[in-house]
Amino acid sequence: MSAEPVDSWKVTLPCTRAEAEAIDAGEFALDAVLMTTEEVEDDVERWRLDAYMEDEPDAAMLHALRALVPSAAQVEPVIEALTAEDWVAMSQEGLEPIREGRFVVHTSAHPVEAPAGGRAFLIDAGRAFGTGHHATTSGCLRMLDAMADRTFANIIDVGTGTGLLAFAAAHLWPDARVVATDIDPAAIDVTRINAADNDIAGLELIVADGALSDAITAHASYDLLIANILAGPLVSMAPELAAIADARATIVLAGLLETQREQVVAAFEACGCRLEEFDRRGDWTILRLTAGAARYIPASPPDPKGRDGWALDI
Repeated sequence: MSAEPVDSWKVTLPCTRAEAEAIDAGEFALDAVLMTTEEVEDDVERWRLDAYMEDEPDAAMLHALRALVPSAAQVEPVIEALTAEDWVAMSQEGLEPIREGRFVVHTSAHPVEAPAGGRAFLIDAGRAFGTGHHATTSGCLRMLDAMADRTFANIIDVGTGTGLLAFAAAHLWPDARVVATDIDPAAIDVTRINAADNDIAGLELIVADGALSDAITAHASYDLLIANILAGPLVSMAPELAAIADARATIVLAGLLETQREQVVAAFEACGCRLEEFDRRGDWTILRLTAGAARYIPASPPDPKGRDGWALDI
């Protein structure tokens, strides 16, 4: 029997958390899919970069990947030839179902039944962030679950990734209008597929840079705003996010480290918001804030150029 043909290639290098966050936030002219993984929980030095590509990596590709992780300058990259079967197995490896409140999130490799009175979501690892296994996503699920007895009518999930948090919101508040946005068109494609796989209907999907979209502002204001991104973007976008939030809206923020909490909270307090609760999970923190008694009006229009430096671990 002949060996299964090579389908793609994988290059692995160690990296730090700061390098991983820069990679996750950046855009690179590389013909490769970049994925970062926390190898040791809460260890800022023990992260990993995996780069997947169709063709065998040449010297130029290896040089470009090394440039992304200066801390691994003296480390030889691990190069693997992958078959189609290898790729499917690796993409689901170790992703056991996670449970938060009434929600359980699983991959197709680990199917589970929904808990009594709850909801199971099928989210396979792929091209977008948010399988539920990262502390920020699972923490947001818990925070949403804890608000189930409240009422929301107009919900937006900024930086939706796989769509998971928007799906949870749609389940908890089935009569609400739910908008899911992402700057990456691939993430919106993934969300559309995941919505179909999970029988989620009625989501409005928008490709947008933050709140810089007429389709978003036309339907403001939102009484529940979710943004699980990074600390840099949250600080930069605070005025435009606060501007689309209704008076006394609930704002759930994640993607920030505990060391970044004060800066993120300060940016939103400057827009009239108030911190109500935070949930610390290892190095990561999830925030719940309330918008001011009057809807916030920015003093100046958003400046997209001010988004430079998002990749930095502020």
